[in-house]
Amino acid sequence: MTSSPDAFRTHAPTPGTPARAAWPVTPADETDLSPYAKALYVGTAGDLTLIPAGGAEAVTLKNHPVGYVAVQARRVLATGTTAEDIVALSE
Repeated sequence: MTSSPDAFRTHAPTPGTPARAAWPVTPADETDLSPYAKALYVGTAGDLTLIPAGGAEAVTLKNHPVGYVAVQARRVLATGTTAEDIVALSE
C-alpha cells in the first residue's frame, strides 16, 4: 500500500481546521472572493474593509495589526482598505 503525502485528504473540513488553500487578495469593490475565504491574513497593518460571508454590509477593521482575521469573508473592498499583503485562506 502506498501512502499519500497528503495525510489529511480524507478529513472533512470544519471552521476550526487549518486552511488547505491560500492566495493573494487584490481588494476590489465589486468582486467577491471565489471561493469565499475561511479567514484572511494581513501582512502589512492598516484598515481592512470587508463584507463577511454571511452579511451584506461592509465593516472596517480599523488599524488591524499584522496577523490573522478570523472572519469568513465574501469580499475585501478597495475603498477603505489600507492594509496590504492580504492573503485569503480557504479549503
